[in-house]
Amino acid sequence: MTQPGETVGLAAGAPLPEGIYFVDTSDWGCRNTDPDTCVGVSIPVLAWSTPWTLFGARLQFLAAAPVAEVGIADTTYLYGFYNPFFAAQLAWDLGGGLGFSYLLGAYAGVDTDVGFDTSSLNQRFALSYTGDGWNLTANVIWGIQADGSTNTINPNFVNVDLTATKKFGKWEIGPVAYYSTDLNAPVFGYQKQSQFALGGLVGYDFGPVILQGYLTTDVYEENYGGYDTRLWGRIIVPLGNPFAPPAPVRLATK
Repeated sequence: MTQPGETVGLAAGAPLPEGIYFVDTSDWGCRNTDPDTCVGVSIPVLAWSTPWTLFGARLQFLAAAPVAEVGIADTTYLYGFYNPFFAAQLAWDLGGGLGFSYLLGAYAGVDTDVGFDTSSLNQRFALSYTGDGWNLTANVIWGIQADGSTNTINPNFVNVDLTATKKFGKWEIGPVAYYSTDLNAPVFGYQKQSQFALGGLVGYDFGPVILQGYLTTDVYEENYGGYDTRLWGRIIVPLGNPFAPPAPVRLATK
């Protein structure tokens, strides 16, 4: 299951410049249940924006190996690898600062304390405007679960990650939000959950490395048992483009 809010701050609809990128999004927060439930997640991603196009779109590949920790106050603490993620994405430059992308991916089943021994299909539809220093992005994520061998079967879901930031020189600032909802009740008696969170993002471009941080808190929740407040951090590191053609050699002339 995709963590609600994990793509906030990214212009997910815009094609990346050709090359390989490392992106790590980490967060930690607590939901004021009784007792408190705290969750920490780190999502390291390798993204390759290939030199190839398909149907006029840039072909991109992504792979992630998340880790997570879950603690219930004075009761339980679990940690380990979460389900790994693999995806292909088509990203179109529509002109005028507009971009649209479609991603098709899957989470592989794992048998860990925090993962699920079940696989799932993941589709993402993102629209971004990145002109004039803006990042106005809506990323709709649709998850479809497959049956697994665990007793816990997850519901299908929709997440909507929203970003509205503006760059001022090397700084980036603006509001962010995310919404998530279950689409079905996979077992009898399951109560479908939903939430809506608001927050703000601050980022700084150090040159090759970009840092972002954002703070979010639920303003609405249903069947979670409490409101979640969460601190997020992200690092974006371009790793170069090893598949680029070599630069032409200039011959000295007299």
